[in-house]
Amino acid sequence: MFKIVVNGSFDIVHVGHLRLFEHARSYPNSYVYVLIDSDNLIKQLKGQDRPINNEQERQLLLSSLRTVDRVEVFRSHSELAELIKNYQPDLMIKGSDYKNKSIVGAEYCKEIEFFDRLTEYSTTDKILKCSK
Repeated sequence: MFKIVVNGSFDIVHVGHLRLFEHARSYPNSYVYVLIDSDNLIKQLKGQDRPINNEQERQLLLSSLRTVDRVEVFRSHSELAELIKNYQPDLMIKGSDYKNKSIVGAEYCKEIEFFDRLTEYSTTDKILKCSK
């Protein structure tokens, strides 16, 4: 089994997220473990009006995807690092916007890969379009 970890908010799942999970699944014998920010962590990072979808809804939605094997919620960066440490992934996949940035749990991954973000897809942009 080739263990892959992906983490993020995944507040409003869009095509960019789906492509990321499809890419992760494309590795032979892959097991895709997705770690999502808790509602409180998203509020701290993105503001009090977020998330749009609560953590239970996001967890259920992502768990329903054929490209995802397991989903868990983390409530702090230290908890995220601990979950990654315990999983010992072969590969962590991050969005290309994380290049040259600190990545929580990177030291517990054999390899980090950057997935090119599809710039036409953004949760924040979707929210802005809905509020117009």
